[in-house]
Amino acid sequence: MLHIVNKSPLERSALDSCLAAAQPGAAVLLIEDGVYAATRGHAGEGKLRAASAHLQIYVLAPDLEARGMAQSLADGVKPIDYAGFVELVAQHRNCQSWL
Repeated sequence: MLHIVNKSPLERSALDSCLAAAQPGAAVLLIEDGVYAATRGHAGEGKLRAASAHLQIYVLAPDLEARGMAQSLADGVKPIDYAGFVELVAQHRNCQSWL
C-alpha cells in the first residue's frame, strides 16, 4: 500500500496515524507540507528514521524545493519527482491519503 501524507506533523497527527497503521513493506510518500517531516532537525525526522526499518519513505522533491528545504533532506528518505509519484501509484494496488 502507498500512504500519502500532505500535512505537517506540527499541524496535524496524520503522519503519526499513518506510521501506526502502515504495514511492513508499505511505502509512505510525503507531499505538500508533509515534506517538513523529512528534514533534518524536524520533530518527524526520528519517527521517519525508525519507520524506515520496515517502510519505504519518499518525499516529493518539487514540494521540498518549493519550501526551500531541499538541502535539509533527512537520511533514509528518497526524493522523487512527479514521474516517480505516478510510478509509485502505479506500483501499489491501494493508496491511502492521510488528511
